[in-house]
Amino acid sequence: MSALSSVQIAVAGEALIDLIARPDGAFEPCLGGAVYNLCRALSLQGLSTLYLNPFSKDRFGRALCQQMLDDGVLLSHAEPIAEPTSLAVVSLDASGHPDYAFYRAGVADRQVNAAQLNAACDTALVPGLQWVCTGGLALDPQDAEVYLPWLKTQRAAGQLVAVDANLRPSVMPDLVAYRSHILSLLNHAHLVKVSDEDLQHLQVPGADPLSQARHLMAQIPASLMALTLGADGAYLLSRNGASWFAQEAQSLQVIDTVGAGDSFLAGLLAALTRVGFDGQQALSAAAGEQVLRHALASASLCVQARGCVPPSEAASREWATQHPATTRFQAPGKS
Repeated sequence: MSALSSVQIAVAGEALIDLIARPDGAFEPCLGGAVYNLCRALSLQGLSTLYLNPFSKDRFGRALCQQMLDDGVLLSHAEPIAEPTSLAVVSLDASGHPDYAFYRAGVADRQVNAAQLNAACDTALVPGLQWVCTGGLALDPQDAEVYLPWLKTQRAAGQLVAVDANLRPSVMPDLVAYRSHILSLLNHAHLVKVSDEDLQHLQVPGADPLSQARHLMAQIPASLMALTLGADGAYLLSRNGASWFAQEAQSLQVIDTVGAGDSFLAGLLAALTRVGFDGQQALSAAAGEQVLRHALASASLCVQARGCVPPSEAASREWATQHPATTRFQAPGKS
C-alpha cells in the first residue's frame, strides 16, 4: 500500500529560509515559511500531511526537504529542481514580533500550477484526503491562477478547505488587489484563521477584532473562523452564531512568536479532524472548547522556544491539561 493512501491533509504554499537578524548584526538562517511551518506542525500533531510544492536542489532546499522528511511529511515532488530557494529577511522587535522582507522571484516553491496541485489531490492517489490548506505567501495575487482554481476544484470535489489569512502587506505592491484576492480565496474556505492584525490589514469594519471577525464571517461561507489575539487569547466562531474564547491563565515566557500562528492552526486542524468536523455539522459546546484549547496550547508551546518549534500532539494535550485556561462559551442566539 502506498504511503499516500494515508494522507489526510494536503498543503500548498511557500517553503523558505528565514534570515533572522541577530543583535550582533549577523543573520541566522532558519528553516521557515508559514506553509512550511504548518506542514511540519500538522505532521507532528499526528495528521498524515502531504506537501505539494517542489524544493530547490541548492543547500537551503536540501535542508528544508530533509527537515520535512524528518518530521514525517510526505512530498508530492520527490525530486529537487534547479530554481533557488525563497529567502525572507526577518527582524524582531522588542516584543519578539517578526517583520519580513521577501526575495521570491523565480524560486523553487513557485514552480507549480493548479493542474499539478489537483492531480496530486486526486482521490485515486490519496483516498483518505480530508483537508486542503494554504495561506501565507500563496495569497499573493500573482499566484492567483495557481491556488484559486485549486481550492475551487477541491471544495467542489468534497474536500474541506482551510485558509490562513496570514497577510504580508509590506511586500505586496498593490494592496487593493491583495485584499480583493484574499477575499476571493476565503470564499472557498470551510475554515478561516485570521489574526487581529490581519483584520486591520484587510480593512474589515468593526469597533474591535471580534466585531471585525464577525463582519468578515458574514461576507464568506466559512463554517468556522479562528481569531487569534496574541497574548490576549483566541476565539473560535461558528456559522450558527456560537463562539468560544480561550486565553492562557498565566503569562508565558515568550522567546519569540515565529511560527506561533502556524502551530495554532495545526493544532486546530488536528483537533477538528479528531472530533469529526465535516464542514457542515455544528460543533458541540464541549467539542469547540476542546478544539480551541488544543490550538492555543500548541501556540503557547511554540512561543516559548526560539524560532518555529512546533509541538507534538501529545505535548499540546499535556500542556492543555496541566495549564488550565480561561474559557468562555456563547451559545447561538446569545449576546
